[in-house]
Amino acid sequence: MHDFVERITAYIHWAIFLLLEVLSGLLLFKYNSYQGSIWFTQANTAAAYVHEWEAKAFAYLRMPAENAELVQRNILLQHETDSLRHLLAEALKDSSATEKKQNTLLQDIKLIPAHIVDNSVRNRDNLLDINAAVDLIDEFDETTFAILKHNNACGLASRDTLLAAWTDALAGDPVSAFGGVLITNRAIDKETAEEINKIFFEVIIAPDYDVNALEILTQKKNRIILVRKETEMPRQQYRSVLNGVLVQDRDLKTETAEDCKTATTKAPTAEEIEDMLFANKIVKNSKSNAIVLAKNKQLLASGVGQTSRVDALKHAIEKAQGFGFDLQGAVMASDAFFPFPDCVEIAHEAGVTAVIQPGGSVRDAESVEYCNNHDVAMVITGFRHFKH
Repeated sequence: MHDFVERITAYIHWAIFLLLEVLSGLLLFKYNSYQGSIWFTQANTAAAYVHEWEAKAFAYLRMPAENAELVQRNILLQHETDSLRHLLAEALKDSSATEKKQNTLLQDIKLIPAHIVDNSVRNRDNLLDINAAVDLIDEFDETTFAILKHNNACGLASRDTLLAAWTDALAGDPVSAFGGVLITNRAIDKETAEEINKIFFEVIIAPDYDVNALEILTQKKNRIILVRKETEMPRQQYRSVLNGVLVQDRDLKTETAEDCKTATTKAPTAEEIEDMLFANKIVKNSKSNAIVLAKNKQLLASGVGQTSRVDALKHAIEKAQGFGFDLQGAVMASDAFFPFPDCVEIAHEAGVTAVIQPGGSVRDAESVEYCNNHDVAMVITGFRHFKH
């Protein structure tokens, strides 16, 4: 006990000092709020610095783990890129495709076998229209002129002379021809060029041009003038779907008179057969659902890209009548079968006397029966053209 008292006595001054410090601090914060706020502000600043350096230290220590994660992601992305590049090379069957990037666009993708005479192919829409135009004109051996908009023919005619072909093709739809793509399978002469020059168009394609014709067609700016080259078109088509590529053979089937099997008691005349084959070439190259009305090897009107075949037919009839065409004696071509007899009924009431279709509907007999009862000829090809 005596030792304890001695220890307290020896250090009593330190105890008194600490006690006085505590009391002074309490009195300071109680009666001097400014000093108290200064102290707390400094304390908060110190705490902020501590937390900041703690965050920096934590981030530094996390860097190896984050770098490792990024490396793994890069490896996966590189693997996916290599896989896609391999799939693309397989699809294109052309290992040198990447080396051709320095060439012109036409040479690179090989879509359009043509030589640019004036201006350039500026956008994707023109390329698609040109490709559709080439596919369409290759169906015809006779002197033919076609006008396309949005990959579909809005005017087309086959005639003995190029000027007549152009005149009747334009008559099919002079409204839609504005800003269209023009194509023919004959060299363009001066007389025809003078008539073509009267309208606005985006692209014209021909196997050749007379010197005088070129002088006329190049008078106006922003026209793409192409000379068709002799080359073999690819036999396959490629289209991206979801996360893959759809590869399919091009539709190279072109029906002849031997392919037309008469399904009705009335057989079509020789002129009707020619018109039906003519119309069938157009409907083959039109976006489904598609109906084509033709007469005397002239496209009168078409209904394309409709969700209903009846709507496509009604659109074609309305359009033909709107441009003053007489549908009496016209023929109708359909790119697929008629699920019901309503189309042949509507077409007959409008004046159509012959129908060409692939057949294959469980109700084919109903369409044939209607034709038999109303003196309409129908032929079935057995081959469906269904362009999407």
